[in-house]
Amino acid sequence: MCECYDKKSKFGARRGDTVIKDGTIVSSFPFPSPNPRVKLETITYYAGGLKVKGMLAQPADGSGKNGFLYLRGGIKNVGKVRPARIAQFAAEGFTVFAPFYRGNQGGEGNEDFAGDDRIDAFAAFELLKSLSWVKGIHIFGFSRGGVMALLTALRYPEAHSAVTWGGVSDMFLTYGERKDLRRMMKRVIGGTPGKFPERYRARTPLYRLEQMKVPVLIIHGSRDTNVSQEHSLRLEKKLRELGKPVEAWYFKEYTHYFPPAVNRRIVKELTNWMKKQECGC
Repeated sequence: MCECYDKKSKFGARRGDTVIKDGTIVSSFPFPSPNPRVKLETITYYAGGLKVKGMLAQPADGSGKNGFLYLRGGIKNVGKVRPARIAQFAAEGFTVFAPFYRGNQGGEGNEDFAGDDRIDAFAAFELLKSLSWVKGIHIFGFSRGGVMALLTALRYPEAHSAVTWGGVSDMFLTYGERKDLRRMMKRVIGGTPGKFPERYRARTPLYRLEQMKVPVLIIHGSRDTNVSQEHSLRLEKKLRELGKPVEAWYFKEYTHYFPPAVNRRIVKELTNWMKKQECGC
């Protein structure tokens, strides 16, 4: 379980006699867009030898020279990628790709909560890199996607930036805080933190932050009970101790979900922050 995530390889896996590069697009189909200024497509792509599904969003005017890797939270049907959400980010001038993760919405394999399914995020980064018009890539993760974003930023130091919003940073802490998730975590990870600490440690990027080269923005609501603010405080503290570029925005009045008007404002502010990282402003 979770054996291959650190094996840096140019290729994904073999299918028969063919070596298939991670991020290779198998098929794409138009998807109805909630925003006339944004084009949507459902994508099937290769990740670790599996056919995984995702959604691509592009500004209809041909802009979107920078890529935006959107890493969803939740697991299975909880926290599914919402077309309106990725269209919102694309409308800010990005080409957005959001993997559904393996085993979801017709994809092969089984999701395992930031274990081998991180390969789906890595392959999604490769997919964005393969698009001829994309000149650089930002990484964004919400909730459980925060772990995926940090792991992907560690894997790809060339990324322009990484943003974690209400993001998990410590799987030991998640197991301790979320009694309602323990059964799922034991099932997909294989046991408790006490029995398999190495598996939880492998899913916790806090232990590898000395390798972080990417500027990080942390966003968190202080009243969040889904993912406590402690996740972000630990992440910020460790990054600052290591002298890494980090900025943190805490909102004492909000929970895991921000009011719509505030959410829209923060989307504009975080995408503006991303654009500043492109030029080192």
